[in-house]
Order: sequence, then structure tokens, then C-alpha cells
Amino acid sequence: MNEKFFRSIFYYKRYYLDFFETLKPEVRQKFNWTFQLIATTNQVPQKYFKHMTGSSGIYEIRVEMGTDIYRVFSFFDKGQLIIIINGFSKEKPKDSCKGIKARRKTKKTIFR
Repeated sequence: MNEKFFRSIFYYKRYYLDFFETLKPEVRQKFNWTFQLIATTNQVPQKYFKHMTGSSGIYEIRVEMGTDIYRVFSFFDKGQLIIIINGFSKEKPKDSCKGIKARRKTKKTIFR
């Protein structure tokens, strides 16, 4: 395969990788497919990768398996480098607000 990469993906510390290790194999496979889509597609469908409204540059990567929804927060650094912060299984709408606040704090910590 000779795919063109539009973006590079970097994992901040082990937060996402620790989350990834807890997932079922089929969910892991879907995350890998989604990350490849984000890296190799010029215009990624919002279903998989979208800017979080009300945030300062935080993006959500979303994976659905049946009725389960998994979310990973990320942001851009230096052009097309995507920093993956953390992931979780979406359970309640309140999780979104708490998650965005925590990701903003992590982003500020990285860019001190």
C-alpha cells in the first residue's frame, strides 16, 4: 500500500494507549481504522473527527460499535501533527463538559 499521509498522529504520554489496552479487539481494530482514515484522508468526515464546539482547538475522534460510543480528545500542533490526549467510553452527556475542561488543562500543560 502506498498511501499519502496528510497528518501525523502522536500520543501524549500513555493516556490513550492505556485506554486502548482496555478495549475489546474489535473496538481496537475500529480505532486503528479511524486513525488511519484521519491520517490519510484530506477531508475527514465529521462523524469520525470534528472540532468540539466551545473549545479552543480541541477535536473529538469518535468510534461507534453497536450502541457503544468511544471518544478520544485531540488537538493540532504545528500544522498537521495531531496530539492524542485521552479516550473514554461515552456514558452520559455531562461527561462531555467534564472531559473538555480536563483536555483544555492538559493542552495548557503541554504548551507551557
